[in-house]
Amino acid sequence: MRIGELARRTDLAPSAVRYYEQLGLLPPPGRTASGYRSYADDTVDRLTFIRSAQAVGLTLAEVGQVLGVRDAGEAPCRVVTELIDRRHAEVRARIAELQALERELAQLQKRAARLQARDCDPSGICHVIPKLAHVPSAPSAR
Repeated sequence: MRIGELARRTDLAPSAVRYYEQLGLLPPPGRTASGYRSYADDTVDRLTFIRSAQAVGLTLAEVGQVLGVRDAGEAPCRVVTELIDRRHAEVRARIAELQALERELAQLQKRAARLQARDCDPSGICHVIPKLAHVPSAPSAR
């Protein structure tokens, strides 16, 4: 099948199909006599897997790792399980960070409701956001 049909069947833009091919996530397609890409039917399944893996948070590099294991003739279940475990831990850590931020924002909302603009110290920028005891330095540009 040509790239336009493959793109329609997988709900992707043709440029995305070419990008996945460029990254090595898709095997190089055959070519028609006129030079058009010609994809095998199983490419639909491969693209569906790529999109599904991305939807659960795997990076394209990780997807490539899984596909590499599969292409070597092995079941990638162990690799996928490890990646999912790692991603789950990252999400749980991020949720904890967001919950802490939510509590801090709620406290700032209460503080803002009590403060009056006339009480603002002109030497500062905004008295709603309190000064930190220790302000971490910004990361340096590499």
